Amino acid sequence: MKKKINKTIFVLLLSSLYFISCSTSSYLKIKIAIPEKTALEIDQFNKIVITNFFIKEKTKKFDLNQELVKYFTSEIEIVLKGKTLSKKISLEKEELFNNKEFWKKLFPDLKGAVLLTGSAQYSEEIRKAILETKKEYSEDPFAKGKTFEERRFYTLNLDLYLIDAKTGDTLYKRSFKESKGYKNPNQTAYFAFFELIQRVKEKFFSIILRGKKIQDRYLITH
Repeated sequence: MKKKINKTIFVLLLSSLYFISCSTSSYLKIKIAIPEKTALEIDQFNKIVITNFFIKEKTKKFDLNQELVKYFTSEIEIVLKGKTLSKKISLEKEELFNNKEFWKKLFPDLKGAVLLTGSAQYSEEIRKAILETKKEYSEDPFAKGKTFEERRFYTLNLDLYLIDAKTGDTLYKRSFKESKGYKNPNQTAYFAFFELIQRVKEKFFSIILRGKKIQDRYLITH
């Protein structure tokens, strides 16, 4: 009987030590880079050719087509050095994006090239609203006044296409709509454009350029 009791105490002691050791365990938090999947392996192409864009409605304050070509040429060149160039083409109607023969005949001498093109529309509008505000210097804590305010809104609609220069096939297409409002009544359309196109770039690049996502991992230590 005494041996049985001693055995039971021994088992309980081992169990206690195990749980104490677990409770005193610690962990080390580390960050690792996980390669992200891409919708298109852009590395398989020798050149990325940025062409003209079809502008649905011309902007009065700056050349939207020119700014789009310059922006994408510059930004892609930073990542894929030596693989980018821009070419002027004639895009008279939006239906041409579905015409394989049109794209095949554009650059027959460019082998292993992918074309970046698309259609765009950039708009500006003034939105007016009546806002309730707390009245200053009022004895009533719930007293509210009304103010009339204006917001200047800019919206960029952009359809981007990646087209195989050899076959004329559309390899990838995505539509973007970015909008932002500004309190500043003197906010320029040109400045707002670069804020909106930056949003598009971040989303678009995450799809076509192989990147890495930083994730947290934990290493258990004793």
